[in-house]
Amino acid sequence: MKNRVEMIDLLTGVKSSKRSYYAELKKTVFELEKKNMQLEIINEVTKSFNVDTSIDTLLHNILEKLNQIFPVERLYISVIDKEELILTNVYPTNKLTLQPFTCFPRENSLFRSVLESKKPLMKNLVFEEKKDAFFEALTLIEVGTQCIFLYPLVCKGKVIGVFCFESKGQVEYEQSDYLFFQQLSDQLAACIENARLYNAVLKSQKEWEETFRSVPSMIFIVDVNEKITLFNDAVRKFFSVDDRFIFQQTFHQLLDIQKLDSPLTETYQTKQMTSRQLTIQNRICELECYPSLSEENELTEVLVYMNDVTEKLQIEAQLIHSGKLAAIGEMAAGVAHELNNPLTAVLGNSQLLLRTTERETSEFKLLQDIHQCGIRCKHIIRSLLTFSRQDEYLFQECSLNQVIEQVLNLIRYQIEQQNIMIDLQLDPNLASINGSLQQLEQIVINLLLNAKQALEEMDSNSKIITIETFENMDEKYGALVCIKISDNGSGIDDRIIQEIFNPFFTTKEAIKGSGLGLSVSLGIAKSHGGTIEVESIPSEGSTFTLCIPKKT
Repeated sequence: MKNRVEMIDLLTGVKSSKRSYYAELKKTVFELEKKNMQLEIINEVTKSFNVDTSIDTLLHNILEKLNQIFPVERLYISVIDKEELILTNVYPTNKLTLQPFTCFPRENSLFRSVLESKKPLMKNLVFEEKKDAFFEALTLIEVGTQCIFLYPLVCKGKVIGVFCFESKGQVEYEQSDYLFFQQLSDQLAACIENARLYNAVLKSQKEWEETFRSVPSMIFIVDVNEKITLFNDAVRKFFSVDDRFIFQQTFHQLLDIQKLDSPLTETYQTKQMTSRQLTIQNRICELECYPSLSEENELTEVLVYMNDVTEKLQIEAQLIHSGKLAAIGEMAAGVAHELNNPLTAVLGNSQLLLRTTERETSEFKLLQDIHQCGIRCKHIIRSLLTFSRQDEYLFQECSLNQVIEQVLNLIRYQIEQQNIMIDLQLDPNLASINGSLQQLEQIVINLLLNAKQALEEMDSNSKIITIETFENMDEKYGALVCIKISDNGSGIDDRIIQEIFNPFFTTKEAIKGSGLGLSVSLGIAKSHGGTIEVESIPSEGSTFTLCIPKKT
């Protein structure tokens, strides 16, 4: 019975039909699996590639799946960089094959020919003659590569590089396979270009952020609600607070200024650039506000540029003051020389008359007064000449007691004429300092004239200026030699005491002061490595202390 069934199957061709059916079914299943794998590979490129995924990782994932349907040995990607075609990625790497950063020549190169023709290329290396071989062929033949496939990487109609894969076997590919490799190349090109654009944006952003952070001037980004959304390192340094505190404050709260005085308020109202000079943290700062407007001309945020100009203004003030002093000194020198001639006659004639006049007579006392006044005038003229010599502004060993004596020769009379008593408490054993006698005299003159003017406003009959010299020890400055000048005048208001050293700040009338004296004095003290400190009680008086490091 069994033989009979087999005989019938042979005669009718049933077995042959089954074999063909299963063969066709197996082929169809393989084709479906291959199509699915190809779709999976394309999806892998699209899905797995992001800004954190490296090209090598992507090539690894692609090659694992490609090997399930094609005998692919190695993948290569090359891109254009400054008009040169550079091999950027090889996976898996091999010391014997083409190496990353290989630059393909413009002639006799398979990669370069694909780049220029913009067409795919399949090259069988088995029959390649070594003497006529392409640039890449010699290296690939050495590692056993039999054929390579090269596809141009095209993005938005522009070739940005070449994608290549190699095989150690001879394989016949169908037309659909070539289409798949083209699709894979196009998808890779889009990913590579997106990565390049992202990295370019990232680099530009990083450079901008580094520049923003490193700008020495303070920069704020402030929104329409006065909230600070961004700031640079200079802001942290100036305010000496942490980021959290800054973000919790409004712009006006952080700067501790009134909205009415703020250029930011004006920018909010006018949508125009505004600038103003304000005192912030006891420093003079220039603020410039630049509005950022939307397409609808609506204000979105304000860029605030803030610069500490305290030192700059102090230097400018010192230059202005020095220029004035130079002019006054030149004039004083001229006047002094002009006065010396008649003064010589006055002193000489008074001395001659004193010799021939009896001491008991009233004329002798008058002549003695004339002679003493002449000597006093001579001292004043000598002090003026010393003060006017700008070339003597050299640092040398000197005494602060000497500074006071020189200054009092100049201005003692005008102080005492205002019924102001001078109480001198000079330390006879005061240590020497290294400084400019003339510049230090400028400080003492400024402090004494300020004390005189403060006392002029008082009705009291007991107006006193106390001048004291002493030595002191300070943790910051070390051993110091000091001059303390105190008055019992009107004092300084607590609200402005921190601003009195700012250039051009003054509470005096225009004819009585320019606001430069204390600023210049502080600058001179700092140039000597010292400082000026102030203490004041309104209606009770003020004390200014000049401290200069002791000569070692």
